[in-house]
Amino acid sequence: MAWTWRFEKSDGTETEPVLRPEEFTTQGDAESWIGEYWKELLDGGADQATLFDDTTKIYGPMSLQAEQG
Repeated sequence: MAWTWRFEKSDGTETEPVLRPEEFTTQGDAESWIGEYWKELLDGGADQATLFDDTTKIYGPMSLQAEQG
């Protein structure tokens, strides 16, 4: 199994992230990575991310924007 992220613009079109993550061996590792680098990804042009386990969509798209308020 390989856990991967797909990065998108807000309209859903795929975009190349400024940081290219490796394939992760666990969901927790993938989530920890995005938790650490979401700001750089957002600044680099990605607005949202979707998590996959091989070809199965697990969840997303998840906004990389910080909650307002």
